[in-house]
Amino acid sequence: MAESTTEVLVGGAVLAVAVGFLIYAGQATGFSPAKSSDYALTASFRSGEGITVGTDVRLAGVKVGTVSAMTLNAQTYRADTMLSLKQGIMIPDDSAIVISSEGLLGGNFVEIYPGGSLDNFAPGDEIEDTQGAVSLVSLLMKFVSGGDE
Repeated sequence: MAESTTEVLVGGAVLAVAVGFLIYAGQATGFSPAKSSDYALTASFRSGEGITVGTDVRLAGVKVGTVSAMTLNAQTYRADTMLSLKQGIMIPDDSAIVISSEGLLGGNFVEIYPGGSLDNFAPGDEIEDTQGAVSLVSLLMKFVSGGDE
């Protein structure tokens, strides 16, 4: 009888840890739905390589939002991306947005380079100055082949 009680307690503890991990993973990846205090901006990248829904959006190295949706635009063949930014973070309307890498082995994130305009983006506006990810594989191939291509 004591053996089955121990098994039930250990099983319950394992289940509790698993549920806690799932909740943490959902919060860490931004899988939870956008909060009502967030607002959306859009951007269209030539290549959305390396980012997915839940990828961090950073300004000056500080997380200010997440990527909330990505779709392929069938007319332009670009990656249309929706960003969910924290309310109160106002972005000048001449800002640029770039897919950046944390290093050779790190992941990618979306970085906002603020402009100097006195006017800010309104919710739903599109950031037009975009730059997609730089492919490290293609850079290495150019380096190996002599870079004259």
